[in-house]
Amino acid sequence: METTTNTPQTVKALYTAKTHTTGGREGASRSSDGRLDVKLSSPGTSGTGTNPEQLFAAGWSACFIGAMGIAAAKMKIALPADRAIDAEIDLCNVDGEYFLQARLNISLPGIDREVAQQLAEAAHQTCPYSKATRGNINVELNII
Repeated sequence: METTTNTPQTVKALYTAKTHTTGGREGASRSSDGRLDVKLSSPGTSGTGTNPEQLFAAGWSACFIGAMGIAAAKMKIALPADRAIDAEIDLCNVDGEYFLQARLNISLPGIDREVAQQLAEAAHQTCPYSKATRGNINVELNII
């Protein structure tokens, strides 16, 4: 693993997700511990399974809520119990080139809109999914 600093760092993996996927978008995926076992289908088809974009939306929004919790603790703000994110991941195509874009629609009932925006921006800086996508896809953070 490369680091962006000149200081040697030891990377400690906190968790490694392991899946086995067959058949691509028309296949299936199962985690090594058996907790995830899903059929896959392409978006917009009549297939019975989920699709990679839905899985990405679920993972990113769950992680982002956790990152907002860390930001809220640092700001000494209590997050509402009914906090939620409606994540929208678009699979796009321009001239035969596929790419993703995303909207995270963030609901923090009872929190001032400006404070909610600050929490969202702080979470976007620390969430591992946000870091992985930064500079690679268009992302909108919307307070709803």
